[in-house]
Order: sequence, then structure tokens, then C-alpha cells
Amino acid sequence: MSHEVETSGKQLLHLVFGGELMDLKKVEFKNLSKLDIVGIYPNYAEAHAAWKAAAQRTVDNAQMRYFVVHMHRLIEPDEKNP
Repeated sequence: MSHEVETSGKQLLHLVFGGELMDLKKVEFKNLSKLDIVGIYPNYAEAHAAWKAAAQRTVDNAQMRYFVVHMHRLIEPDEKNP
């Protein structure tokens, strides 16, 4: 996947990470030192593809969950971002 700066629009960074949950009803990880940081992506489409691949790799572990964090919303929370 290409991570070049997008020239047609603003970069909307997304973080993909996951880990094994203590309880499926809560987002609390069993071991923070074992979180899987998949990567940071320049748009949602690439982040979603990475999330899907990571989730499919761990499909046999029901406690494992992956998430997409919209970093651009954390960096500039007052802006109206898609």
C-alpha cells in the first residue's frame, strides 16, 4: 500500500490497532504490552483494508478485536471532517 501524501485533498490519518479483550462487552484489553499496532494510514479506505485483513487473520480468537481510530479528529477536533 502506498502511504504517499495525498495531493488532491487533506490527509485524514487513521490508526489501526487491536488486542485481546478481557470481556467482549467492554473495550478493555487483557495485556496492553501485547497490543497489535497495525499502522497509520492516510485515508479511511486504506485503514479499513488493513483492519479487515488483521481481523481476518485472528478470526479464530473470539476475544481479539481490531479498531480504526480517526486520528485526524483527535488532532483537529473543531474541524468538520468526514
